[in-house]
Amino acid sequence: MQNPERILQRLDWTVIRRLDGALQGDYRTLFHGFGLDLADLREYQLGDDIRYIDWNVTARLQTPYVRQYTEDREVTAWFLLDLSPSLDFGTVQTLKRNLLVDFVAVLARLLTRHGNRVGAILYSDKVDGVIPARGGKLQVLRLLDVLLKRPRLERASQTDLAALLETGLRTFRRRSLVFVVSDFISLPGWARPLLLLARRHEVLAIRLFDPRERDLPDLGPLVLEDAETGEQLYVDTRCKRFRKRFGEAAARRDQEMKAAFSSAGVAALSLSTEDDMAKEILRFALLRKRMRVKSRG
Repeated sequence: MQNPERILQRLDWTVIRRLDGALQGDYRTLFHGFGLDLADLREYQLGDDIRYIDWNVTARLQTPYVRQYTEDREVTAWFLLDLSPSLDFGTVQTLKRNLLVDFVAVLARLLTRHGNRVGAILYSDKVDGVIPARGGKLQVLRLLDVLLKRPRLERASQTDLAALLETGLRTFRRRSLVFVVSDFISLPGWARPLLLLARRHEVLAIRLFDPRERDLPDLGPLVLEDAETGEQLYVDTRCKRFRKRFGEAAARRDQEMKAAFSSAGVAALSLSTEDDMAKEILRFALLRKRMRVKSRG
């Protein structure tokens, strides 16, 4: 079994220092802020977050107004972690599960080294673990230790991501930064609780995937097995029509996911098992920063 200290040490050299240096301490470019104290009201501008519209003032003045807050110095961040069997897939450099562990380690360390607290809610075939939010490097190691020691399920019922999101809704009392880390291969019905969660908190969706989930190569006859139900299907990947239908189905799934994220107003970062994590997180942070400047301008 991997050692949490060694994982954190490896990521410190390969990812965390790169991110800290590039962001120059401005890790808040990853999200918009967590103010709790009302500072001012102003007219709504194109690009403003609709969650901050003051509907009472808007009704009285017949013009949309948004609330502005002073930003908290301390952030409480939560990781909603999908650890279902479909995460145990990967054909390039690593498994999606390993990618999840690395992402949690990187973001938890970045946040805690700036004085913030992190916690997690875990899902395998049901919600079966809550790690209360705390600060410090010891908390990061605690998170990693729990993730590394969790047994992997060979069989499970189909993932119900809605149950994980609804647990977050019931658990988080104060406004928080919430990372939903999953491959989003789930039963339908998770879009509504994601929307409700995003109305109360700053939510970022971290979508994990492997390139072979989108593009199936010609590998000859294969037996494909559902990682969660164990159902098997014989296919012949030499068939171009089959590979085309496979790609089209994957594209439809991607579009449905993006539509759910857009409807909820949730920014999404897609991470592949072949990605350079630091590069992708920096690209995401830069895009967020540009959007923030544009909305203010």
